[in-house]
Amino acid sequence: MKIYTKTGDNGSTGLVSGERISKGSIRIESYGTVDELNSYLGIVIEYISDKKWKSFFDAIQNQLFIIGSHLAAGSTNTYPLPEMKGEYIEALEKAIDTLDLELPPLKFFILPGGHISVAQCHVARCICRRGERNIVTLSEIEAVDLKIIKYMNRLSDFLFIFARYLAKLNEIEEKAWKADV
Repeated sequence: MKIYTKTGDNGSTGLVSGERISKGSIRIESYGTVDELNSYLGIVIEYISDKKWKSFFDAIQNQLFIIGSHLAAGSTNTYPLPEMKGEYIEALEKAIDTLDLELPPLKFFILPGGHISVAQCHVARCICRRGERNIVTLSEIEAVDLKIIKYMNRLSDFLFIFARYLAKLNEIEEKAWKADV
């Protein structure tokens, strides 16, 4: 199979449904950002030594592929897609609650950084938020499974708390934001 098809040379791309749309559409921006996030999580995973959390991130990457397939399907799709399950959202919530118990209460806004792993996780969180915003914009034009929006929202929360967890593991003191600097 050739990697290049030349069918997109005019600025269009094919959806799962076979429909062709502009590469500049919000649909393409949405699943492109999900793909960017998935790739970035590949970097974050390299900073995780705990096999349980590595497995959890592997599951997230697979779930992002499911989201990408739904976003790449288009409104006229009849091709069967993997199900976007509510249990994926519940797993993120459970992980957030588990990590939150291990962390000191958050009493101030924190600045991203302090350790490369923490900074990388915060970048992933920001990419996730951008993906969520794009998907919400798409949902204002076409139907999008609400579980996808909820998942992206919860995933960004998870990435925030996981960045805090990485700071704790690396014995990094979180830096408070100061408005009067």
